[in-house]
Amino acid sequence: MALLVRVLRNRISISQWVPVCSRLVLVSPTQGQWSRSLSGTSQKIKIAALRMYTSCVEKTDFEEFFLRCQMPDTFNSWFLITLLHVWMCLVRMKQEGRSGKYMCRIIVHFMWEDVEQRGRIMGVNSYILKKNMMLMTNNFYAAILGYDEGILSDDRGLAAALWRTFFNQKCEDPRQLELLVEYVRKQIQYLDSMNGEDLLLTGEVSWRPLVEKNPQSVLKPHSPTYNDEGL
Repeated sequence: MALLVRVLRNRISISQWVPVCSRLVLVSPTQGQWSRSLSGTSQKIKIAALRMYTSCVEKTDFEEFFLRCQMPDTFNSWFLITLLHVWMCLVRMKQEGRSGKYMCRIIVHFMWEDVEQRGRIMGVNSYILKKNMMLMTNNFYAAILGYDEGILSDDRGLAAALWRTFFNQKCEDPRQLELLVEYVRKQIQYLDSMNGEDLLLTGEVSWRPLVEKNPQSVLKPHSPTYNDEGL
């Protein structure tokens, strides 16, 4: 396993950073029945948003992206991959009206809290971390705008957006761009096949493989299970 991914996964788990980052969930999931202390739709959406963001960082095969896209094993590469998956979640949830848009804001909030904590765990100087986060914030909103335009365009437009942001204008292998365009298209289609009410209740998403064993099909996901509180 790549060094950076191993360090981040070993030192940051949902039970460690949820209470610190969200200031919304009072205890960790491992303590049992933690969700019962929360009530109301907004709290449920916040929990769902947390789960959806967690899916972006825990269900993504970062090592495969490093390998197939020839990306260095760095914090910036981790952020670029995470950003792409967060953006795809935002695209999906914006379709769910006011609740979906509210969930989008919470997802982004969790992302920045997580980015900051990961930087601290890696020992980044506080001044440098703050400066880097300001830069990443600017890059994030520029990336979102570019990706939004790309997904509404043809494959050439989407490839241009990925080349500018994901590859930082340094991709010389057209096969890598083709792979990412295909990945984004099929993943957006896959997310669209998920029930919106289920996503608002559970926030649970899964990701198609970067390279499909059967590229002819994008299977409809199974409906998630949740209790009478929608959790």
